[in-house]
Amino acid sequence: MRNIIIGTAGHIDHGKTTLIKALTGRETDRLEEEKRRGITIDLGFTYFDLPDGSRAGIIDVPGHEKFIKNMLAGVVGMDMVLLVIAADEGIMPQTTEHLNILNLLGVKNGLVVLTKSDLADKEWISLVKEDISESLKNTFLEGAPIVEVSSKTGSGINDLIQEIYKLAEKSVNTRELNTIARLPIDRVFSMTGFGTVITGTLISGILKKGDEVEIYPVNKLCKIRNIQVHSSDVEKAYAGQRTAINLSNIKKTDIYRGCVIAPVNSMRNTKMLDVKLNLLKSSKRVVINRSRLHFYTGTSEILARVVLLDRDELNPGESCYAQLRLEEEIAVRRGDKFIVRFYSPMETIGGGEIIEPVPKKRKRFDENLIEELKVKEKGSGADVIEKIIKEARDLVSVCSLAKTTALTEEEVKEDIETLEQEEKISLFTVKNEKYAWHKSYERELEESLEKYLFTYHKENKYARGARKSEIKSKFLPALKQVLFDAVIQYFCEKGLLKSFDEFIALPYFNVEYDEDYKFIKERALSILNSAKFEFLRTEELSEKINHARADEVISLMITDKDLTRINELITTRDLYEEAKRILVEYLLENGKINAATYRDLLSTNRKTAITLLEHFDMIKLTKRVENDRILLNLT
Repeated sequence: MRNIIIGTAGHIDHGKTTLIKALTGRETDRLEEEKRRGITIDLGFTYFDLPDGSRAGIIDVPGHEKFIKNMLAGVVGMDMVLLVIAADEGIMPQTTEHLNILNLLGVKNGLVVLTKSDLADKEWISLVKEDISESLKNTFLEGAPIVEVSSKTGSGINDLIQEIYKLAEKSVNTRELNTIARLPIDRVFSMTGFGTVITGTLISGILKKGDEVEIYPVNKLCKIRNIQVHSSDVEKAYAGQRTAINLSNIKKTDIYRGCVIAPVNSMRNTKMLDVKLNLLKSSKRVVINRSRLHFYTGTSEILARVVLLDRDELNPGESCYAQLRLEEEIAVRRGDKFIVRFYSPMETIGGGEIIEPVPKKRKRFDENLIEELKVKEKGSGADVIEKIIKEARDLVSVCSLAKTTALTEEEVKEDIETLEQEEKISLFTVKNEKYAWHKSYERELEESLEKYLFTYHKENKYARGARKSEIKSKFLPALKQVLFDAVIQYFCEKGLLKSFDEFIALPYFNVEYDEDYKFIKERALSILNSAKFEFLRTEELSEKINHARADEVISLMITDKDLTRINELITTRDLYEEAKRILVEYLLENGKINAATYRDLLSTNRKTAITLLEHFDMIKLTKRVENDRILLNLT
C-alpha cells in the first residue's frame, strides 16, 4: 500500500490530540507547556496501523488561532485530513479558518470526525451534522462521510479506521518518486551522541542513507548519517513518509523550520515569486498593490510585499496574477501551494499557487507577461520549460533548467526533446552537457547577423569576413567560447554562415581580387622587398602605398599569408623565411648567437633583430640563455 500522511484540523479543544491517542495509543503533546495548558502548541507526530498492516503517519496540528503558523507547517505533505468537530459545539471560527487553509492548499481528500459524541444527544448530533453538511458545500469535503466517535469510550474508532482505509485505497494518489527529493523541515533538534536531527514529510523523491544533500536556502552541504521512519531505522525514505534524519557536518543553529533538504545543486534560492493569488470570499480585507502580507509555503513563514500585476486592488472572492517580493530567501518549485495572512491583524485572507519560482522583476500591466503567466499556470511541464527558455534569450543548460524548475535533469531532458521535435527549440550538446535556445531567439539572431555581415562586407570588401571575436563581443558576449564555437558551427551547417580561420562571413561572399587589390599588392611587395630586413610597421607600409584601401589589402595579404606580421612589424613571407634560414644555419655552425651578431648578419637595425629573436623564442625555435640564443627546434 502507499505511504499515507494524515493530518488533523479543527478548533481548539475539539479533541484532536485525544482522538489521535485513541487511534494510536500514543500522546503527541511533547512540550511541558502543552501538557500543562492542555492545548497543542506545536506539531505532534505519530502513526497507527491500517487494516492491511501498513502504517499511516498522523500529524496533530494546533487549533488555537495564535498557533496557525504551526498548523500551516503541518499541512505540507498531507494526503488526507480529518476535520475534527466537537459534537457538543459544532463548527467554530478556527474550524472555518482551517477548512479555508486546506482548500487553498489543494488538499483533496478527507473525512469529518464528530468527536465527543458521548456528550450530546442524538437530536443535537443530527442538527450539528446538518449544519456541517451545509457549511462544507463547495469545499473538498462536500459529501464526505461524517464519523461519530468518542475518544473517551472508544466508540466509533474502528469505524473511523475503516473509513480512512477506504478513502486511502480509493482516492490517495501515488507520490512522485522519480523526481528530486524534497523534505521541508518542521523540527530541528540535537541528540546526545548523534548530533543534529531534523524531521519533516518527504513530499517527493527518495532519500538514502549516505546521500550528500544541500539545505536550502542556507546552502549548507551535509550528509545523511541515519534515517528513521515511524521510529525504525531504514536505508531509504520514500515520498509520503514522515521522516527523521540524522545529519552530519552541520550544526543545529545552521538550520531552522522552513529550510528544505534536497539534492546538492538541485534548486535555486529566490526572493521573488510569480503567483496566482486567490482571495477568500469570506475575507473582510481588500489587498491593495504593495500590501505587506505574511506568506506561508511548505514549513516557511516569510513577510512579503505583493505586487498586483493586472490591477490596483484585489477584492474578496477575486483572483489575479501577482509577484510576491519576499524579505528572506526561499527555495520552492512551480506548483507549490501557499497561504497569505493579513499583516495586522493576523488572519487568513487567501492563498494560491506558485507559477514561476525564480522570476525576473516584473512590470505591472504588461499584457504579454499576463499571457505568459496564463500559459505557465495552465500548461504542461514542456510548456513551462519553453517559456523559461524563451524568456532567457540565450543558451540555457539542462542543469540550469533543472535547478530553476526543481526537476531532475532526466525530467527536463524529456521535455526539451519533445520541444525539439516540435521545432520550438534548438539543442546543442557540448562536453556531454545539453543546452537549448528558443527558435524565436534563433531567428532574431540570424536576422541580426545577416544584416550586420551584409553591411560589413559592403564596407570591407577586402576582408575575409568579420572576426569571430568581434561577432562574439557584439552578439553573444556572455557565452563561453566553447558554446560560441558550437553556435557558429551550427549556423555554418545550416548554411547561414561560413567560417574561415578566425573570420565569419555570409555564405555567398568572396573577396574580389580587383585592379585596386592588384595595384596595392604589387606596391606592398615592392616596398618590403626594397626594405629587405629593415622591416616596416603596418602604418608605415600603408603610408608608403598611399591608397584609401591599403589597410584592408595589407590585412588580406596577411590572412592569405603573402605577408607575415611579427608583433608590430611586417614583411613578406619570403623575407621572413630567409631571416629564419640565416639564423638556423648560423646556430647549427656556431651553437649560439647574440642580438648584435644577428643584426649584422641581416644588415638591419637592432630593433628588428631583437623583435625577430623574441619571436623565435616565443615559437620555441630558439631559447635565450643570458645574452645569447641557442637552437631548440627545427620543426
